[in-house]
Amino acid sequence: MIIREAIKQDISAIAKVHVDTWRTTYKGIFSDEFLDNMSYQKREQGWHRVFREALHNNFTYVAENDSRQIIGFANAGSEREDNPVYKGELYAIYILENFQQLGIGKKLVGKVVEKFEEMQINSMLVWVLKDNPAYFFYEKLGGTKVKEKEIERKENKLIEIAYGWTNISSL
Repeated sequence: MIIREAIKQDISAIAKVHVDTWRTTYKGIFSDEFLDNMSYQKREQGWHRVFREALHNNFTYVAENDSRQIIGFANAGSEREDNPVYKGELYAIYILENFQQLGIGKKLVGKVVEKFEEMQINSMLVWVLKDNPAYFFYEKLGGTKVKEKEIERKENKLIEIAYGWTNISSL
């Protein structure tokens, strides 16, 4: 297993992981129509934008299996809502279903934490859909529920919960 910083040549593989994990993780949470209409091409366009607009405070790591296939990623950077307590934010972390619960998520979070510490960011939060079956991952990492908000994605109204760590050195 290799965890490394993502490069532009990874965009296609990241987009594929992104779409495939949404379709498995959010089945029954988002409508089938919404999930079916996701496309690799649209996600690639989004990831090209992320890479193009990325500043030094926005970064992505990928996880590769022994065959050098990208099987997961984490994207993070500065907290986006000017929270006075939490300065870093884990924007997204996704791992293909067949590779979940093998410690890959923890390794990706570890790399994110290392990068935050280099940036002298010592706190972090992540927004998670309340109905996401992987919420326990953040609780196992010691995250505390700190905030809740309603969001809307197409015809889907959902609740997001923020898990926070005031001291990421414990991760």
